Amino acid sequence: MKLPSLFGRNQTPPTNRRTPPRFSKRAYDAATKDRQTFSWELSHKNADGEIRMVLPILRNASRELERNDGYARSYLGRLTRNVVGPKGILLQARSKGLDGELDKADNAAIEKAYKKWGNKKNCTVAGTLSWLSVQQALIRTVARDGEAIIRMIKGKGAGNPFHFALQIFEADHLDETYCEDLRNGNRIWMGVEYNSYGKPLFYHLLAQHPGADTYNRGGRRYIKIPAEEILHPFVVERFSQSRGVPWMTAAAKKLHMLSAYERAELVAARTAAIKMGFYEATDPEAMPDGFGQAADEGEFIDRAEEGTFEIVPQGYSLKTFDPQHPNSAFPDFRKSMLRGASAGLQVSYNGLGADLENVNYSSLRQGALDERDEWRLLQHWMIENVHQEIYENWLSMALLTPALPLPFSKFEKFLEVEWQPRGWSWVDPLKEVQAGLMAVNGGIETLRNIVAERGGDLEENFKITKADNDLAKSYGLNFDERKADAKGSGPPGKPDQDED
Repeated sequence: MKLPSLFGRNQTPPTNRRTPPRFSKRAYDAATKDRQTFSWELSHKNADGEIRMVLPILRNASRELERNDGYARSYLGRLTRNVVGPKGILLQARSKGLDGELDKADNAAIEKAYKKWGNKKNCTVAGTLSWLSVQQALIRTVARDGEAIIRMIKGKGAGNPFHFALQIFEADHLDETYCEDLRNGNRIWMGVEYNSYGKPLFYHLLAQHPGADTYNRGGRRYIKIPAEEILHPFVVERFSQSRGVPWMTAAAKKLHMLSAYERAELVAARTAAIKMGFYEATDPEAMPDGFGQAADEGEFIDRAEEGTFEIVPQGYSLKTFDPQHPNSAFPDFRKSMLRGASAGLQVSYNGLGADLENVNYSSLRQGALDERDEWRLLQHWMIENVHQEIYENWLSMALLTPALPLPFSKFEKFLEVEWQPRGWSWVDPLKEVQAGLMAVNGGIETLRNIVAERGGDLEENFKITKADNDLAKSYGLNFDERKADAKGSGPPGKPDQDED
């Protein structure tokens, strides 16, 4: 029986000729491998796989920038001033009684005791840092190193009346090379021991800083600390991330290269200002006595001095060296590099570069608004990951001591608190106050929110105002006309009006 052709009546069987390969066009241009994307380094590793071996390098590079780069120090300083501020993130107790009203007596007792604990002699076990200093150093450390380690010491070992203190470690104490699978099913990964669900159980900290002069690298000794005693603040960018990355990583290379370029430009400009030169022999038979020694017809000049002319030795001519620095393109190049670095640091270029040239009211306002949104995000991150955790643990111990004479049975009630970070006044205070008054009178805003945005406490403001009024009345003074002046103020000016 003859089988039908598999290739049709008018078709021929395939030959062994090789056909050119077909490349399907990808739906996403970024996934196409060609000459334009050849240098694009792509990785399929998880977050820990990418950062485990390079974390010490990134951390040390960030520290070097802090030591020697002015822009990096400017960023860290602005970060500290705007996230923490001169007073820190303040506690406001908000526990209520059975009638639903604020329990002023208990709240005042909690705030007073918490403020007393924040003194230098109580806050840390070493007794060297106040709570405000810890906050300021902490945000700077996390930004520079990517993370920090805070151990909460409870009991009499804390060495203060509240039986609670802090012990601060640098990230180097958490050995990123310490990885081990344990027999009980747990796993130590980058110094942290996890269970099968990925929950931290213990932190294995190096007993001594690996960079200490007395550190013995031949035998590393670890201290096993329960995770309940440890706070490990870092910004999570990927769900598979176990350790923090320095915040200056994205801008580190630009800042380092810009700093090196500025140093080279400074040396070149200084050399150009002196304008040294070279000696060129015009008579090969001219044999001077020696460099720097006088000849019959002049001497070699090896130093430059302002307003001085010398005679060149016989048989030689002086060829000037004029490198033409500083380069005219330097200012624009510097601005371009700083704009890229400020984008990586998520701050405004004008603030980072201290450049207020050619700015107007609108551009200054927009830059300040964007930057303040970033500061507020970091303030809330710090409150959630540091302040709230420390307060709850402090309260659980302080209620058991005479330092806070309140019943422990109301522990859950006393957890009702608010945190007041620093705020900012507007670039045009008159327009801000006028707009705030209109918002309050129109019912679309409250006095409490407006005062909080400026970093204040409405109740504290009322207390101070009442005390001021009572003091004024005791001297026979009356300042009620201030209210009339405030009510008679006109509408705010246009906020988007340009003002040089």
